[in-house]
Amino acid sequence: MNFKENNRICQLLNIEYPIIMGGMSWAGTPKLAAAVSNAGGLGVIGSGAMNRAQLKEAIETIRNLTDKPFGVNIILVSPYADELVDLVIEEKVPVVTFGAGNPSKYMSRLKEAKIKVLPVVASDNMARMMERIGADAVIAEGMESGGHIGEVTTLVLVNAVCRAVKIPVIAAGGIADGKSMAAMFALGAEGIQMGTRFIASTEADTHENFKKLILKSSIRDTVITGARLGHPARVIETRFAKKVKELETKNLQEAEEVLVGSLRKAVVDGNIEEGSFMAGQCVGLINEIKPVKEIITDIVNEFYATIQELCELLK
Repeated sequence: MNFKENNRICQLLNIEYPIIMGGMSWAGTPKLAAAVSNAGGLGVIGSGAMNRAQLKEAIETIRNLTDKPFGVNIILVSPYADELVDLVIEEKVPVVTFGAGNPSKYMSRLKEAKIKVLPVVASDNMARMMERIGADAVIAEGMESGGHIGEVTTLVLVNAVCRAVKIPVIAAGGIADGKSMAAMFALGAEGIQMGTRFIASTEADTHENFKKLILKSSIRDTVITGARLGHPARVIETRFAKKVKELETKNLQEAEEVLVGSLRKAVVDGNIEEGSFMAGQCVGLINEIKPVKEIITDIVNEFYATIQELCELLK
């Protein structure tokens, strides 16, 4: 298979491999995004808590680091969402991914600007809606993923979304290797999105404590916090995560308060006592820190090898 010639995601985004970087707040820096783009995937800046000036600086930085296509992720619950959309249009950012909401009100302007729009969806009904309003593709993200999650597993969600829409589907949630990628393609996906795997890379600016936690964690070492607060998120189980879960059963306001700023404390400061280390269940599949280019090359090679092995079994 030649991805560039035969894959709709590669053709749509003008990339070599259909591998997208998740739009991770604080962790999705221009440096990491540029490394993914330079390695043939699509790097994505996680605008997260950024305001307009901060995102503008990040876009300028990534353009100094790569001449390849890149994207910006915008969280729709951000108080800066409107001005960030204005900025990506002004800056002619090639691709925008959206999370935590419905980007309908921005769609016509983004399409007029010829920006590719990839919303994250957690249901087949949401995928159908995004297709109707003009999304170029959808990212179907299952509950195995790190960070804020829905209620359906990646296996079931991707299967359902691929049946529901005709636009390309990118699978996300718990994906960290070529075998996972092959499984998603068997369901009908035409690309994958990864976040946790790229945090465990040489180019990631995330604190070393975060990377070490990923390497030592098993597939059972993540928990969901914030469910009682209405915004469930998958994180690596630490004393802090246990404290949050306990507070949710006793004092919701206090639980909400201790979570404020906890992601930055994890990603930037490596604060084990006060940080929320958002990561997917695939932490148990990751056992070494590698350069981004090596990560992508290994995944693509394993993908091809897995497909070949399956073909041999069916002869």
